Amino acid sequence: MRHSIWIAVAVAVLLGLMGSTYVVREGQVGMVLNLGRVARTGIGPGLHFKVPLVETALVFDRRLTVFNAEPERYLTSERKDVSVDFFTVGMIEDVRAFYRATGGDESLAVDRLAPIIKDSLRNEINSRTLKELVSGDRAEIIDRQLESINKGASTVGVKIIDLRLKQIDLPTDSQVIQDVYRRMRAQRHQVASRLRAEGAEQAQTIRAGADKQQAVIVAEAERDAQRLRGQGDAEAAALYARAANKDPAFYAFQRSLEAYRESFNDGQGVIMLERNDDFLKYFGNDR
Repeated sequence: MRHSIWIAVAVAVLLGLMGSTYVVREGQVGMVLNLGRVARTGIGPGLHFKVPLVETALVFDRRLTVFNAEPERYLTSERKDVSVDFFTVGMIEDVRAFYRATGGDESLAVDRLAPIIKDSLRNEINSRTLKELVSGDRAEIIDRQLESINKGASTVGVKIIDLRLKQIDLPTDSQVIQDVYRRMRAQRHQVASRLRAEGAEQAQTIRAGADKQQAVIVAEAERDAQRLRGQGDAEAAALYARAANKDPAFYAFQRSLEAYRESFNDGQGVIMLERNDDFLKYFGNDR
């Protein structure tokens, strides 16, 4: 019976010791609640004690954390719609404020921080043109906003260390995209028209050169043909003259044959000759 009592006492003492200690690791910060009320905060790394069943220890990660948010649409100074995607890097600075604002829920902290950051960015983007926003120094935008953002983030117990703009887009359903496409289409049409005009001019120049070369080649060929034709006629005339001088009767016979060949060239000609025609006498003469 006594052993059972001692065992029960030992177990109770062990459970009491286990319930009265907690550990805060490196990079964490602890906080103790006494019956739901914040009793101690800012507890650093190490082994710590609390009152069992009365006090509750909470441990939070105090390392840098990336808080992502959904892209937000803003209007630039010339009333153009842009979509800005960003993220923030922060850490828990005030555990008491963080617990009171969020109950220790990190996702709730992100929901509380998002409108603070978006409102601050809206003021900065609304004062810039689209060109200044896209081609400008983003670090300058962030540096000017960190102070005001941290004023709002302090109510959540968080300190924002850095704010980064991941992407600045033109929404596909905005008038800006349509204006950009319309301007690009007009520029492409201008380039196409200029290239067509240059091509037509080059084609006309090439065609004129080809026509000129053709005329020169035809003229030279005609000149050579006439020269060769004259040489041929001269040689033929010389041959005829030599043939006529050598045998005048054969020359007359040959010329008669050529004349009749040309007359009957189409195969339809008919000629009527007298019996004593000079041509027929060759058929009755053995010469």
